[in-house]
Amino acid sequence: MKRVAIVAASALMGAALVFAAGVSTSYAAKVDCSKVMDELNGGKTAKDVAKDLGISTSSVYRCKRHAKEEAKAGTKTMNKVRGQAVGSPAAVPSSMGSPAAAQ
Repeated sequence: MKRVAIVAASALMGAALVFAAGVSTSYAAKVDCSKVMDELNGGKTAKDVAKDLGISTSSVYRCKRHAKEEAKAGTKTMNKVRGQAVGSPAAVPSSMGSPAAAQ
């Protein structure tokens, strides 16, 4: 009798773990950060965006954080492509020339 109870409890626990893993994965896929950012850039508050899209406010803030990180990474990438730091004198294109050369 104990053996049957242990097997049944193990099966129920395994089913619960499978269900819990599936729920978190499918929920994470529902957040469309591009829509979230469009709404935020349109002047809505995080609370309004969350309500309109049916997501949590923490998901809205997560999208904002990811967008900020992507923008920062994009800036660093562009600086590496140019091979110069932002604001350095070498950042002026050579085609513009120096003010002395224009005279």
